[in-house]
Amino acid sequence: MDYNGVLVGLGNPGARYEGTRHNCGFALVDAFVDFGYRHGTVDEMNGGKFSCQLWRVRLPRLDGCWLAAKPQTFMNLSGQCVQPLLSWHKLKAADLVVAHDELDIPPGELRFKFGGGNAGHNGLKSITELLGTPDFYRLRMGIGRPPHKGDVTNWVLGRPQGEDAENLDHILPLALDVLFAFADKGLDSAVRLAGKTTRPHKPVRQTANAEASNNSPEASATPQNKDNT
Repeated sequence: MDYNGVLVGLGNPGARYEGTRHNCGFALVDAFVDFGYRHGTVDEMNGGKFSCQLWRVRLPRLDGCWLAAKPQTFMNLSGQCVQPLLSWHKLKAADLVVAHDELDIPPGELRFKFGGGNAGHNGLKSITELLGTPDFYRLRMGIGRPPHKGDVTNWVLGRPQGEDAENLDHILPLALDVLFAFADKGLDSAVRLAGKTTRPHKPVRQTANAEASNNSPEASATPQNKDNT
C-alpha cells in the first residue's frame, strides 16, 4: 500500500510517563488517531517488528493514507523504530513528520520545519543517526524551560500543572491543524500556521523542584533508565 506520509510522535512508553511533557508527541498521535476514528477510517496494525504502536489512518482532508506510530523503545532509541518502519514501507526520510517536545519554545506554541539540528533532543538525535540524515519534518511542540534554571530532566519528565497544563492541552488541536495544512498545502503553509500560535506568556509560577517532588516519575527512588530523556 502507498502512504502519503508517516507521523511519528516521540515519548516514553508506560503509565509512569503518561501525561509528562516529554510525551507530547505521543499525545499528538493519540489525537490524530482519535480524529481518524471520528472522521475517517483507522486500522490498528501490528507494529511489533518495528517496536511501536502503529495505525493506518485514512482521512478525506489528508487525500490519502498516513501511518501513525508511537515508538516503544524509550526516547533515546527512537531511531530503532523509525528506520525499519520507513524501510519496510518503502518510505523516505522526507515522508516523515516527527512530533516532539521542544524546550526552547514556550508552552502553547508550535513550530514546523524541515531538517536542521537536534537542539539536544535525544529522540531526534537517534532518528537522525539511524536514518543517516536530518532531512525530515519536525512538528515542534513547546514545553518551555524550567523556571529559575531548574533541572531539565525533572522538567521534561514532570507533569505540567495549572496554566502550563492548559497551554499544553491547547497545543493539540492546533498541532493537528498544522499537520493537515502540511498534508494539504505543503511546508510553507504549515510553517505560517504554526507561527500564528505565538502569543504573550506569563512566567510559569511553579518551581521545577516543587513540581518534581509531586508529579515527576523522577520522584521515585527507582533509578531512571538512561534511555528515557
